[in-house]
Amino acid sequence: MPPLTLHYHPLSSYCHKVLIALDELGVSVALQRLNLGDPTERAAYQTLWPMGKMPLLIDQGRPIPESSIIIEHLQRHHAAPGRTLIPDDVDPALTVRLWDRFFDQYVMTPMQACTSDLLRSETERDPLTVARAKQTLAAAYPVIEQQLEGKTWIAGDTFTMADCAAAPSLFYAVTYLPIPASAPRLSAYFERLMARPSIAATVDQARPFFQFYPGRAGLAPRFLESNVD
Repeated sequence: MPPLTLHYHPLSSYCHKVLIALDELGVSVALQRLNLGDPTERAAYQTLWPMGKMPLLIDQGRPIPESSIIIEHLQRHHAAPGRTLIPDDVDPALTVRLWDRFFDQYVMTPMQACTSDLLRSETERDPLTVARAKQTLAAAYPVIEQQLEGKTWIAGDTFTMADCAAAPSLFYAVTYLPIPASAPRLSAYFERLMARPSIAATVDQARPFFQFYPGRAGLAPRFLESNVD
């Protein structure tokens, strides 16, 4: 059987989400790094997934797009025995999917809006879009803070797909809007995420590329390559 292949980039937050899940589920893949800035490579990639977004999993020639769908596919078909990120029970599974969507929509999306603005020339910057993105993050942080009351992970006592989404979205979001002192549970949750081996390994593989991250000025020194022994 040919190996699973994941098309990805080491800096991509959505790719981080899947890399974390792969580690948690005990699944091995062949990694194919993408350079979508190269027109030839982009065109070839779009023959696999016309939307041109990453990550993309290839399973025996079948393209599986979208990070949440990839994770669910991996759990259903490739996870090591006893490994799971989405509960079997319907209601707990809906809670996981809700918070997965929450982080994608209300943390990852505004964070990416801030990043995209920094990629524009000075004359094309859009302060209103950035301000609105930060307003969304400012509204999301207290909601997460409330959800974390009495919980170790975002959906309860077990690490799930929602935490896979939380880690990269928060990692990059705090470079634009730090977690306020009024959200101590969120701050503690962020530290638990960063200490999780699957997440620490994902951050570590990205360190050489942080120099290219547009929001790198907001990265804590501990995450920069120069601070790694």
